[in-house]
Amino acid sequence: MSDLSIFVDESGDLGEISRYYLVTFIVHDQADDIEHTVSLYERALRNKNLDDLPFHFGPLLTGHEHYENLEIEMRKQHLAAFRIFAEQSPYFYHPFIYRKKTFGKDTDRLLRALKMDLANFLADNLAFFQQFDKVKVYYDNGQSDVARILHDAIEFALSKEAIVYRIVSPADYRFFQLADYICGIELTAAKYERGTSMKTDEAFFGGSSNFKKNYLKKIRKKLLR
Repeated sequence: MSDLSIFVDESGDLGEISRYYLVTFIVHDQADDIEHTVSLYERALRNKNLDDLPFHFGPLLTGHEHYENLEIEMRKQHLAAFRIFAEQSPYFYHPFIYRKKTFGKDTDRLLRALKMDLANFLADNLAFFQQFDKVKVYYDNGQSDVARILHDAIEFALSKEAIVYRIVSPADYRFFQLADYICGIELTAAKYERGTSMKTDEAFFGGSSNFKKNYLKKIRKKLLR
């Protein structure tokens, strides 16, 4: 029996706080073992005397949550270790990226766009998804509307019998943390592209050219269109 895992994470909000809203799919064929890359990542943390924290992109850059007592150089080391894990692990990903200014305050319109884009993505890659006996979707149910869209779109495109939904915490799965990392990288790319990068982006990535060379190009090799 062949199983596929889909880890779903989001960045931004549906309200008026953030400029962008992103939803990212991490697609992993469970036949592709990740124990090796996970062990290399955990070894890298130990070698650098870093705590094994659940990776969280935004707080890492800003020094919040469990990164609040870490100096920026230490946080950079956390980012570097996870970057290597992200580049070496076996998976594909697809981001859905929305500039909220395009939708004004019409949240329903944004959600309709997400639902349509998700349906088109599944349709375009239907042969890939249907080769698996079981598809397991992992999501933390952060947004109830997004959870409903995920259920509706995936169950419409795939057999209901082939789907298992699991509500998860980022601390439970490395690939859920990976989805958060991809959201952060794609969000940073959108900010650099539109000239809205922040001082924290510059501090960690060293400008647009360095970011594209050392982060974006490497991760885009895993893009599932």
